[in-house]
Order: sequence, then structure tokens, then C-alpha cells
Amino acid sequence: MQTTTGIPVTVVYATPTATHERALRVPPGTTLREAVVMSGLLAQVPALSAVPPDSLDLGVFNRPRPADTAVRAGDRIEVYRPLIVDPKEARRIRAEVRRRRAAA
Repeated sequence: MQTTTGIPVTVVYATPTATHERALRVPPGTTLREAVVMSGLLAQVPALSAVPPDSLDLGVFNRPRPADTAVRAGDRIEVYRPLIVDPKEARRIRAEVRRRRAAA
């Protein structure tokens, strides 16, 4: 339920090709998870429609936060996509490619 009074927040979900952003006002005491559900993004973005709200990875201003964290005025709540490749593995692959290029 979006209200005309309350705490202003923005909920964002980004893919490589699009950014979905919703500004809304939520009642005091609303959690990050509840704000994401209130924003309507879960129903409108196909990649999120199959994800249960309890398993979302969320953050505020690029800092991971627990989903039950209370929102604060002006928060930019970000819904994170799952990693495709482990960052450590990606780093190993890049290092190996550099080694091979240097040896050639």
C-alpha cells in the first residue's frame, strides 16, 4: 500500500539491458523486503516474479543489508541479481588468460 505520507524510498532492480526504478512512500517501520513488495517490482519484472520475497538479496546504496532492516527516508533499496560466476573464479580465469598472453 503506497501512501501520500510516510517515508520516501526508491526501489531499484537493474539488468544488463534495463533499469527498473520505483519511487514510493512507505509507513514508518517498513522493512526493506516489505518496501520491495509494496513497489510492485516483483509482479512487473519477469525475472523477479518467480522469486519468493524471503529469498531476495537486498541492499541500500550498494551496501548489502538484511531484508528485515527498517527503511529510512531517502533510501535507495536495491534488489540484487544472483552472481553468474563466482568473483574469485572469474579473477583466476583472467589471471590465467594474462599469463598465457604474456607467455606467447
